[in-house]
Amino acid sequence: MRLGRALLLVSAILAAASSARAETTLKGAIEQGSLVIGRTEPGARVALDGKALPVSSGGLFAIGFDRDHGPRATLAVTAPGGKTETMELAVAPRDWNIQRIEGIAPALVTPPPEAMARIRREVALKAASRPVDTDEEWFAGSFIWPAKGTISGVFGSQRVYNGQPKNPHYGVDVAAPTGAAIVAPADGIVRLAEPDMYFEGGLVFIDHGQGVISMMMHMSRIDVKQGEHVRQGQTIGAVGKTGRATGPHLHWGMVWRDARVDPSLLVKGVAARGAVPGTAVGGD
Repeated sequence: MRLGRALLLVSAILAAASSARAETTLKGAIEQGSLVIGRTEPGARVALDGKALPVSSGGLFAIGFDRDHGPRATLAVTAPGGKTETMELAVAPRDWNIQRIEGIAPALVTPPPEAMARIRREVALKAASRPVDTDEEWFAGSFIWPAKGTISGVFGSQRVYNGQPKNPHYGVDVAAPTGAAIVAPADGIVRLAEPDMYFEGGLVFIDHGQGVISMMMHMSRIDVKQGEHVRQGQTIGAVGKTGRATGPHLHWGMVWRDARVDPSLLVKGVAARGAVPGTAVGGD
């Protein structure tokens, strides 16, 4: 059975020694596409599937499960005294909307050869703009919708054009008029602010700490600069249809390190299955 969405609290008491105990709690649904917030004893070390994770001075850490994560994950916590305990996590699957469309012109499915050099440069730029160990805890706070509008695309969906599977939709789309305000969904540092990317058009990365980064795409205007600290609710730019977009909307994507996660699950009031197409959002 899938775990519920309502930011349920999963608690595991991990024995650090016979005379001392370290409590680790996980906040969030353990499922594909979810970001989970952990809290443990300050000074403890944490690893997910053998990979060490940053832990804040207050004992906070983030873990994310990619859209296609397998059914199991292992969380290891080493208390300051040196005792390591492990917790086996069952990662619940989610159902994805897969659409098959035939008869699409090839030029609309695959970028032309002359665009490939530019695309490779932009891929390298984006990769260099994603630090994974920023020692901040903004990811552990509440998130709000970055734009006011109607949900027009959801995380995890995928289209198959002429039998060729395209990348899944790694974000949530909010349809809104060109020029409508886009705000920071949570505090963070701007790591990238580029007005003209091939796929994304106007693109902004906001680093919320420990590898959790919001990605705002198709922006018609960017009001922030790289390195700027932004506050939740601060206007960072405007909705547009730049890049590979068929109409004005904001695409809000999110990554945790190398995992693509569903940002809609972090907003209060969103159902267990994530954002629902046609739903009005924003104005939090």
